[in-house]
Amino acid sequence: MFIKTDRLIITEFDKSMIESVYINSLDEDIRRFVPDEVFATLDEAKETVEKLIACYQNDTGPFVYPVILKDGKNIGYVQAVQTGNDWELGYHIAREHTGKGYATEAVTAFLPVIMKQLEIAMIYGICHAENIASQKVLDKSGFILEYNGTDYYQDVETEICRYRRYKG
Repeated sequence: MFIKTDRLIITEFDKSMIESVYINSLDEDIRRFVPDEVFATLDEAKETVEKLIACYQNDTGPFVYPVILKDGKNIGYVQAVQTGNDWELGYHIAREHTGKGYATEAVTAFLPVIMKQLEIAMIYGICHAENIASQKVLDKSGFILEYNGTDYYQDVETEICRYRRYKG
């Protein structure tokens, strides 16, 4: 996959990105909202990146792609993860780069490509109810809120917002 926008490049991981993945995993927002994506060591990040690279060869994913600024700096990721018979969108932009529209730009560019690749007509977006920034990204990216309440998210019962978006 290779997607180019005005400010970003979305492409496949390679081993040269391991250190930036590790550093991005230490971001305060990752620790707060996606704690299972925090790596304690560089070796943990290396192992995960190698697994993600291998996933590009299957049809079940997860399909995780780095979001890179035009200057080459890895600032986050977008992903599609299979959950049962459905697919869920995920994304993260490092805190120092938030508030600049990068997440919305990445998600908006990524969705048509990944939905076509996966041959799906609908994808979910789920976030913590307190994560207002993610709610705004989903709203701006054409998702419709379908549920706001208590549910399990990352194996923890919590307040969530569940959105869905249809192809097109």
